[in-house]
Amino acid sequence: MRSIWKGSIAFGLVNVPVKVYSATETHDIRFHQVHAKDGGRIKYDRICSECGNSVQFADIDKAYDSPDGDRVVLTDEDFDKLPAAEKHEIPVLEFVPTEQIDPIIYDKSYFLEPDSSSPKAYVLLRQTLLETERTALVHFTLRQKTRLAALRVRGETLVIQTLLWPDEVRAAEFPSLDDAPKPRPQEVKMATTLVESMSADFDPTEYTDDYQIELRKLIDDTIANGGEKVFHTEQQSSDDGEDAEVVDLVAALQRSVEAAGRNSKTEQATAKKTTPKKTTAKETPSSKSAAKKAPAKKAATKKAPAKKPAAKSADEGTDTKTTQARKGA
Repeated sequence: MRSIWKGSIAFGLVNVPVKVYSATETHDIRFHQVHAKDGGRIKYDRICSECGNSVQFADIDKAYDSPDGDRVVLTDEDFDKLPAAEKHEIPVLEFVPTEQIDPIIYDKSYFLEPDSSSPKAYVLLRQTLLETERTALVHFTLRQKTRLAALRVRGETLVIQTLLWPDEVRAAEFPSLDDAPKPRPQEVKMATTLVESMSADFDPTEYTDDYQIELRKLIDDTIANGGEKVFHTEQQSSDDGEDAEVVDLVAALQRSVEAAGRNSKTEQATAKKTTPKKTTAKETPSSKSAAKKAPAKKAATKKAPAKKPAAKSADEGTDTKTTQARKGA
């Protein structure tokens, strides 16, 4: 496994460095939509409803439509102003009896691994939770979103489980249960006997996902038999079905790189206008030669093909500022 987050648990005056890992994964087989005639993948274009043009991820912002019909567009700068917990700290808010947490509010689970030369603080917190039979309520910030979470023990490992907020759990209101007849004592006794006859210790390994097993067998048999249902395609380097959260992160990174490139170019233009050229009698032919070669190096950098033009602009700005600093020295 590869860690997705690093930080520390703030447990009073005790600091517990940890690495975070996703605790679960899905083995469901994913399908794509294809053209039934030739097996080609179905692509979807992002079209603006106003101008009718195709829109790239880097040009997409988030908006909220109010019940009154007002649309509010928010940028990354707007979201940065919102309050958030320390991104690399998991503060313990309080300790509550484990049985008081309704399992319905549990969401995603994450394993915690000690991230220090000595796991003593990690073991101390784990043992304390076990002996007190308590669960720690914490704030956990992941992917720019802060959630309430439960910190508990599973075997020898600390586990964080994000929790749903109370208003995210629907109220179960079913009028059909209001006038439901009560079972007779004899019925309850017979049902209890049946339950006892079917009772056993829970072992999840005894159960299998028959649907996924049969689906995999169907796919393998179809490939082995060939025919008009099988099309050979080139392997794609990226998955078009990545979730919106990852896409938003990529878009934010792209815009950050482009902004850094624009800032570098602005600084270069300002430096060229304000930095005077100095010449001294002690200037050696080799230093003149180096000064003359600097622009040539810059030009060569511009001509060189690059797969990441935005990131290259930031590097190019750094080289230029270094050369100008040498001129002004």
